[in-house]
Amino acid sequence: MAMMELTILPVGTGKTSVSPYIAEIIKYLRKKKIPFELTAMGTIITGTSDNLLKLASILHKIPLAHGIRRVYTVIKLDDRRDKQQRPIDKIDSVLKKL
Repeated sequence: MAMMELTILPVGTGKTSVSPYIAEIIKYLRKKKIPFELTAMGTIITGTSDNLLKLASILHKIPLAHGIRRVYTVIKLDDRRDKQQRPIDKIDSVLKKL
């Protein structure tokens, strides 16, 4: 199972806040019943690497569909194949070592 952190930044909106555009992305994930974890700096989604990369392309296009003419997307992909792992498992592993 892979884990992807996705940050999508609409550029040139004329405002410093991008939360309305991120809300549209979250609405899409909820509508499709895709489990995710929203953080202050991005959104974490788990699945197969192929599905996650396809999803990243779809989500990248959402602000474009709302009239934004430039979107900057950062994708971090952790494709671990030796065991199943959720985002909280990675955090717990670090906390246990403190």
